[in-house]
This record gives sequence, structure tokens and C-alpha cells, in this order.
Amino acid sequence: MINVTKSYMGNIDTFKAYVDTLYASRWLTNSGPLCCELEERLKEYLGVRNIVLVSNGTLALQVAYRALGLAGSAVTTPFSFVATASSLQWEGIRPVFADIDPHTWNLAPGQIEAALQADTRAIVATHVFGNPCAVQAIGEVAQRHDLKVVYDGAHAFGVRHGGQSLLNHGDITTLSFHATKLFHTIEGGAIVTNDDDLAEQVRLLCNFGIADYETIEGIGINAKLNEFSAAMGLCILDDIELILEQRAEIGDFYERALGNHLQLQETSPDSQINYSYFPVALPDHAAMLAARAALQARGINPRRYFYPSLDTLDYLQPQLAQPLSRGLAERVLCLPIYPGLAREVQETVVETLLQHHEPLAMPLLANARAL
Repeated sequence: MINVTKSYMGNIDTFKAYVDTLYASRWLTNSGPLCCELEERLKEYLGVRNIVLVSNGTLALQVAYRALGLAGSAVTTPFSFVATASSLQWEGIRPVFADIDPHTWNLAPGQIEAALQADTRAIVATHVFGNPCAVQAIGEVAQRHDLKVVYDGAHAFGVRHGGQSLLNHGDITTLSFHATKLFHTIEGGAIVTNDDDLAEQVRLLCNFGIADYETIEGIGINAKLNEFSAAMGLCILDDIELILEQRAEIGDFYERALGNHLQLQETSPDSQINYSYFPVALPDHAAMLAARAALQARGINPRRYFYPSLDTLDYLQPQLAQPLSRGLAERVLCLPIYPGLAREVQETVVETLLQHHEPLAMPLLANARAL
């Protein structure tokens, strides 16, 4: 079965060379040399001031909320991976949903103010599928109401907006380095901020609040990344340009073949995306289910990201219904996209979708093959 993604693992000899240093040093965790090297290389590559590695992307969100001292409620998007909202609830912060932009599929700035509550202290927005949020408009809303801004950038590794790293927007941006991501550390994540004091607070929170061998400055948790994960991260980072190049080639093929026939996510203006996913929206729920079944019958397993719309989850009620998010969640499929995906498979994906919904559109596939 061809899945939506396949974990890139890099060159095994390169990975072994990094691991050999661990066997020599026996330093396996607690801010070891490979973690420090990875942080420095990521800072330079991503163009950010501070980055703190953590053991997964959900802990990155939880630590971010703690570091910012959030309480009360936060306005967030219903169209995202469940951890965006569940991490808020886990930390005792009530998620309040605002609907999405029908074109970019991100949290709509114009919907935020209507969702504000007396106890709202933050906006938590997701760069959905790596597509930048309307960061300037969200920043203006936050400034008017004295709110913190946290961006869930789980999909946004390497994305640029307005000529700079997208990760530089907001008070904090979190990243996921899960094995399914285009850059990964097997399991892992990171917290990015331009505030040096906030970065230091994040480091304390990630290490039980321990400042040094004899000083505990406050409550904390264990969110540290281990050295074996850092070794994988360094191995992947060595090949990152190849990874991004191959993803862009596949994404371009899909766009040219499907763009006039299925609804695609509209890229935010002045942005360079990373093709971390390739989502398509079918006309309705029945069409999505039929397309999924047709692809699965040919050995291709698309995924429903993100379903269900988070405003429908029982443990987050009561919530106002968010109709745009609910409607989109019923229609979206993500198509296979990863380095090494054969062009023949890409053609089968396109052919199946076009045959199933628009039998007369097949000449477009011939045009796409010529690209």
C-alpha cells in the first residue's frame, strides 16, 4: 500500500557516523553535543534567534503555554490536528473556536474578535499544511486586545513569508519533528521565539525547572530531546534541500494535473511553501469517500487531514458550530507526497481522481506527464 508519507531516513552511513560519537562519549541526553549542534544548525538554516529542541510537538505546545503564563481561554482554529486544541485543554486553558478562511484554510482573522471571551488571553493558530496564516492581521487583533500569539507550526518547517522565516512571527512558534514530517528526529519538536528571556524560561520548563546542579527555580517537566534523535535530525538536515526539491516537484505535478478540477488550498500571498502535504478538497462528503475508495482499490491510501472538525469533539463542548471548518473537514484528502515517490504512482493518483469524477478530463493527464 502506498501511504500519504514515508519517513525519510537519510544515508545510513551518515547516521552511523553520528551515532559513533555517542558510543564514544556515552552522552545520551541532557543537552548533549549533538542536540547542541542540531540547535545551532537549525537556528542558522531556519533564520531564527532562539530554538529549543523538545521530545515531541505536543509538549512543545504545552511548554509554550506555560512559558507565556496562559490561563482562561484561547481562541483557536477548529481545522487542525487534535493536539492543537487538546494541549490547551490539558493545560487548563479553554479552547474557543473561530472559523477558517475558505481559501487558505487557516484561522480567519476576521472571525477572531467575535470569539473573544472575557478571559481570553491568547490566539493559537495553525499554519495548516504549512500554508502561512495571515500573520499581520492576527498580530493586529492580538495587539488591540493585549493577547499572546502562539503559532502551531508543525507543518511549517522552512516556510518563508514576506522574505523571512515564517517562524519569526508571534510570541512563540512550535514545531513537530515527528517521523511523518519532512524534517524529523523520529520523535521530537521545537519551540521558537525571538525573546531571549522567554527562551531561557522555556529551557527551564523543559528541564524540571532546574537551573544548575544546586538550583531549582520553579516547576518544570522533562521535555528534553535525546541524542539519538538529534543524530537522526542532523542526518536529515544534511539532505534537507534534496527533500524539499523532490517534494516541490511532486507538488507541482499534482497542481498542474488537478488544479483545474479539484479545489486546492490557496497559498497565502508572498509565501514560499514546503509541500509538507498535498491536500485536495472533493465536491462533497460522498465524493471524498468515493475517491478514497477508488484510490485504495489501486493500492494508494490517502488520509483525511483534518477530520473531524475540532469544534465537534465531545470533551471540548460547549462550542459554537464552525460551518466552514466542518464542511471542509468532510471533503479533504491528502495525497501521497514524499521523496522517492515514483512518477507512475503520482500518475495513478491523478488518473484515478480524474477518471472517477471527470472522465472527459483525461487529456490533462497526458499534459501533466510531459512536464
